[in-house]
Order: sequence, then C-alpha cells, then structure tokens
Amino acid sequence: MNALICQAIKERRLLELRYHDHKRVVAPHVYGIDTTGDELLSCYQTWGGSDGGDAAGWKSFKVGEIADAKLTSRKFGPRPEYRPGDRAMREIFCEV
Repeated sequence: MNALICQAIKERRLLELRYHDHKRVVAPHVYGIDTTGDELLSCYQTWGGSDGGDAAGWKSFKVGEIADAKLTSRKFGPRPEYRPGDRAMREIFCEV
C-alpha cells in the first residue's frame, strides 16, 4: 500500500505526479485493489496532460505506473458526483 496516496486522501491534498509521461495534478478520491488485482487510484485530474487529451476529468491510474508523486499544500473537496464504495475496487485501502 502506498502511504503517500492515503495521506493525500486523508488530508484531502492534491497530488502532483507523472503518469504515462504526462505531468498531472490530481485530487485522489479512492485507492485500492481493482477487480483484476491491480492497485488502482481513482482521482479527478485538475491539470496536466493525458493520452486521451483531456486535461481535466475522472481518471483511474495503475499505481505501479505512477512516478514522481508529491503531496502539494493545496486542498480539495470531494467531487459532488463521487460516491463512496467504488464497485471497481475489490478492496479499498482509503477513500474520501
């Protein structure tokens, strides 16, 4: 389990990270093991690049492919459309 991700979720702080060669800023909402056994972070990306070209929106990242993750001092509030207990997760480590 990645303690930095859980700290960001608990403290509701944005994360800066690199995923698939794109720098991104995300509001992490839920972190756990998905139904295929991968560690997964479900988050709302507020800034940065993406393979699909969408700078903002809901993203799911395989934690093993995240690089250079850093906590920021900036806080976030849970997205109004977020619903706890993500069904894509077999096991949840932490969530907002």
